[in-house]
Amino acid sequence: MDNLISNEINNEEKIRLKLTLLAFMEKMEIPLTKNSLLESCSIENDWISYMDCVTIISELTESGFIYKTENTENTELYSITYTGRDCLDKLYERIPRQLRDRMTEYVKNNKITVKTSQEYTSTYAKNEDGSYTVTLRIYEPMISSPMFEIKIKAPSRQSAIEADKKWKREAPNVYEYVYENLVNND
Repeated sequence: MDNLISNEINNEEKIRLKLTLLAFMEKMEIPLTKNSLLESCSIENDWISYMDCVTIISELTESGFIYKTENTENTELYSITYTGRDCLDKLYERIPRQLRDRMTEYVKNNKITVKTSQEYTSTYAKNEDGSYTVTLRIYEPMISSPMFEIKIKAPSRQSAIEADKKWKREAPNVYEYVYENLVNND
């Protein structure tokens, strides 16, 4: 009998955790990488334990409450489905008010940072001559292929790392400059 009660409590807690993840995804309003979900819900906040979060992402995907797509870098992106929104709408009150408020505050303070980290990506690979090719990309939410991509050759690993850091900060300016000077002919 005690085991049955324990299972009911665990099931209720699991439902709350799933609703928490769905609520966070809805508040963010953009597709999120698994790393962004884990970082936001488990590492930066204590809303869901890391292992529970990994399991819940998988279960919600299998049950159709969230769906997974991949971009051209094979990065998985997760979005809440209509079914997930409908379920959340009906059961939202099961998420404690204090947790909902913390999520809202976190999203308000971190949405741009999370979005930027997913939209402005870069990779680098060593070339045979010892230099590095740095690939810089800009993604649009819900689009799996980059809307902007440029490759540059960096003389060293350190300069490739620097390009990566600067890209996160300068991508919008670079894109605007290229677009205005090459595409926008008004």
